[in-house]
Amino acid sequence: MAFLWVVACLALASAVSVLSFWVTLVPCASPAGCGVPAISPSVAYSERIVNGQNAVPGSWPWQVSLQTTTGSHFCGGSLINQYWVVTAAHCNFNPRAHVVVLGEYSLASNAEAVQVKTVSRAITNPGWNPNTMDNDITLLRLSTPAQLGARVSTICLAPANLVLPSNAWAVTTGWGRTNPNSQALAAVLQQVTVPLISQSQCMQYWGSRITSAMICAGGAGATSCQGDSGGPLVYQTGNGWTLIGIVSWGTSNCNINTPAMYTRVSQFRNWIDAVVAQG
Repeated sequence: MAFLWVVACLALASAVSVLSFWVTLVPCASPAGCGVPAISPSVAYSERIVNGQNAVPGSWPWQVSLQTTTGSHFCGGSLINQYWVVTAAHCNFNPRAHVVVLGEYSLASNAEAVQVKTVSRAITNPGWNPNTMDNDITLLRLSTPAQLGARVSTICLAPANLVLPSNAWAVTTGWGRTNPNSQALAAVLQQVTVPLISQSQCMQYWGSRITSAMICAGGAGATSCQGDSGGPLVYQTGNGWTLIGIVSWGTSNCNINTPAMYTRVSQFRNWIDAVVAQG
């Protein structure tokens, strides 16, 4: 999926207003535990990724769609336990006007057994800075628990002390724009494999705006785009997956050769645990 955002702020609201795209592992209630999909994804790692591909239906069961109450997708998110979803702060989730949809694959289909959940609280990290896009993370508390199963399950959270290996690859997913020249969202869930980029390399593209709360990934022929914001960047360990990043920001034209930015989940692990513990 040639998807991404901009250095301003780009969640795709129903009318595409602002441009900005854009958890130690918590035990989960699903039989296999967090980060282990019942339906295996098909991921190809190669030295050069050319855009993205359709995901295997149900293979990223923690992926959620944030939608208006009229059904318009505007951001992604990740289910971290039966009651909590993590997304990007810049998605500006409003519990009175928005819902969380679980188990979605095709945005165009009305035949899928999705779960539509209202949200009782949206808690944004107190360090969130919309001017710099730093600390771009919000937690959403579902009004009723998610029903876990083959197509809806949780993702493991990166531990607070996580050190990612250099030259590692990760996967990001979402329904964001697949063509920078069109506002149309992807019809079905897309996935793309991206290389993780060091902070020093990233600064060659973005300068001092890069902080320790951000992970840089991509620039190898594929990227995230508007509508992908808030969605997951996951890293495979053994037979499971860990959420290491949240789609945050990037170039306004979804440039596939420029790395994009993801909120570094490990840096917020203690905050996440504290908020979730309060119930």
